Amino acid sequence: MTEDELLLREAETIATAIGRMFPGLCEVVLHDLRDPEHTVRVIENNLSGREVGDPATEIGVARIQDPDYPNVIQNYPNTFPDGRPAKSTSIGIKNSEGTYVAALCLNLDVSLFATVARSLHNLVSTDEQQQPLTETLRARTVDELRTLVEEFAAARGQTPRGLTAKDRKELLRDLKEKGYLDVKHSVPVLTEILGVSRATVYNYVS
Repeated sequence: MTEDELLLREAETIATAIGRMFPGLCEVVLHDLRDPEHTVRVIENNLSGREVGDPATEIGVARIQDPDYPNVIQNYPNTFPDGRPAKSTSIGIKNSEGTYVAALCLNLDVSLFATVARSLHNLVSTDEQQQPLTETLRARTVDELRTLVEEFAAARGQTPRGLTAKDRKELLRDLKEKGYLDVKHSVPVLTEILGVSRATVYNYVS
């Protein structure tokens, strides 16, 4: 077995172990940088929808092209394809010749902690007039929509997917009144956050 294969085999063990320690929370991807078009070798907790054999990311390409590219890029902001925010770390692995042969990447789904953070914020707040949904004069965005849903759920001690049908109906009708259902891609985002079908969203606001 060559040195490169040995490094990759050991990295596979690490990737699998880390992924299984954080099921559903942290995507762990091992890239084989020897083949830029098919770098993904292992993927645990697939949160990005990629598959084994998919090509390198921008950081992977940078490491392939430049052996002096940083070994570790840590805690940088990232985004999953469906819009969920992520916190990422990328670790490059070199052989004895100083060539990058692999990269171990961790992508933490930080959206899962948003409800907890907002619940704590509401717990320590002393403003009794605070409302879970507030009017704004700013241009409405999908990110703002996601925030409003999380705040609404947190105020009720729930995750967005844990809301009752009555609460979901109240939330969606309020969002419609405030114009958020007119935001581009708002309905697909709501179906993903609330765990309901498009038909349910339209039914609640009809």
